[in-house]
Amino acid sequence: MKIIYSLLLLTNLALAQVPRGEPTTFLLWPEGAPGALGNEDVDKPSLTYYPVNGRSTSGTSVIIAPGGGYQTLASNHEGRQWANWFNAMGVTAFVLKYRLGPKYRHPIELGDAQRAIRLVRSRAAEYGISVDRIGMMGFSAGGHLTATAGTHFDVVDGVSSRPDFLLLAYPVISFDPAIAHGGSARNLLGQNPDPALIALLSNELQVTDKTPPTFLFHTANDATVPVENSLRFFEALKKNKVPVELHVFENGPHGVGLSLENPALSAWPGLLANWMRARGLLTK
Repeated sequence: MKIIYSLLLLTNLALAQVPRGEPTTFLLWPEGAPGALGNEDVDKPSLTYYPVNGRSTSGTSVIIAPGGGYQTLASNHEGRQWANWFNAMGVTAFVLKYRLGPKYRHPIELGDAQRAIRLVRSRAAEYGISVDRIGMMGFSAGGHLTATAGTHFDVVDGVSSRPDFLLLAYPVISFDPAIAHGGSARNLLGQNPDPALIALLSNELQVTDKTPPTFLFHTANDATVPVENSLRFFEALKKNKVPVELHVFENGPHGVGLSLENPALSAWPGLLANWMRARGLLTK
């Protein structure tokens, strides 16, 4: 299944000048999202823009997809905190509020992510960012959405929805029942999804040599999303010769975010920064 969302609104709407300073939230579709099932806040996907202030920008940007099992969004410790962290690195950040199950099913969530990427890319000059340095970061179910955006992309109105790099923290990758996070699968796909749809959204099966370079972080004893999700994605990327780096820590619960209180896990943001620096993403 696939929905193509036109970018005509991007050229037809009179968009205000992008403000510099405090975070600013704007709707992905100001005149109503395709497939909306109501007019409440949950029916209105949006981006919150976190500009880099007080220092030069690297030109890199990251769209952040918080986790929450495709039922809620951990938008503080898997959204705002990370946006502030990226800003301190000279990276422009956007936190994505995407529509959720069980009210919304695939492909709505993917459509929201693809729209966010195209929107940021189409306005790169306003944001002072590079069109070819737009990454996506995802946590848990947000990691699944991010991996899906990185393996299912297209071009609409001349603007690509492919992220330039992926940052995945304890991600849901596969809907193989042996390692799947059942809640994410039910909320996104329903109770009895078609096996072909399960395979389509088991992203380790969808990797090609066009999948973006990827950084992966997981803990070996994650009791919510088994580490095999990251391991399978790593193997698929390596098989297709896609640049990939994986860090698996021995201990740690699911949903740790920045892990500032954990002496061992608190090292992982530094490892991510090193990976980005080595790829030239933290310099102009």
